[in-house]
Amino acid sequence: MNYAQIFSHYEAQLEAIGEEAESLTFTFRSLKNMSSTDFFLSLRQEVSEEDKILLAEIFKQLSQHIPAQYIIGEADFHGLTFKVDERVLIPRPETEELVDLILEENPKTKLSVLDIGTGSGAIAISLKHARPDWTVVASDISPDALTVAFENAYRHKTNVQFVQADVFRQVSGKYDIIVSNPPYISKEDRSEVGINVINSEPHLALFAEEDGFAIYRKIIEGASEYLTEQGKLYFEIGYKQGPIIQQVLTKYFPKKRIRILKDIFGKDRKVVVDNG
Repeated sequence: MNYAQIFSHYEAQLEAIGEEAESLTFTFRSLKNMSSTDFFLSLRQEVSEEDKILLAEIFKQLSQHIPAQYIIGEADFHGLTFKVDERVLIPRPETEELVDLILEENPKTKLSVLDIGTGSGAIAISLKHARPDWTVVASDISPDALTVAFENAYRHKTNVQFVQADVFRQVSGKYDIIVSNPPYISKEDRSEVGINVINSEPHLALFAEEDGFAIYRKIIEGASEYLTEQGKLYFEIGYKQGPIIQQVLTKYFPKKRIRILKDIFGKDRKVVVDNG
């Protein structure tokens, strides 16, 4: 059996259970550190015994709906590679858009940033990596997540301060930017979430009470105490949450500008609160 045949065999089975066939190639190439050219050149070759064992193990894990990034142990985000495992969410492209927006809208001069619910540290570390002069504090309620985030900060030589905190508890100081990609999925919307996400990623970082609004409400209610006079809020949101979040923000920040911004797929995904 050659590589093309064994990949076709496993990919058909993955598609039959609702998994993306491309995950097999992605995982195999990543674990083998294999370029796309080398991969395609190998397709007509006989499969080595070592690779038969490896592919069988990859297929087994993918068929159990374990995300490819957890099998590899890494995920790419904003030009950096982050360690990820079942203690943290896998960072998404939509969140990269939020990082890009913050960098585009804020100068390179010294600013202070608070990232609430940092998870793997993707937002905080990416901002600090791009803006070394910024002071970045990152909080999370999960000590396990903070362990992963600390390892990622060390990997990328970024001086981010980590704090175990439930939103603003244990946090002090004033910040020019408060950013958060909190858990925002309503438990009633579980059916919209992929089975590999439900089975593998931490529910503490996925789901929130109050139809997904609980953490936003906590942040919004307390944010004014922690923002500087010109301070800004940046949120990632669920695509259905824009109008309600805008309504709550208007109540607590009546004099600030509130923007609901779409992602590359045309869905409401980012909220910005600033002085206009």
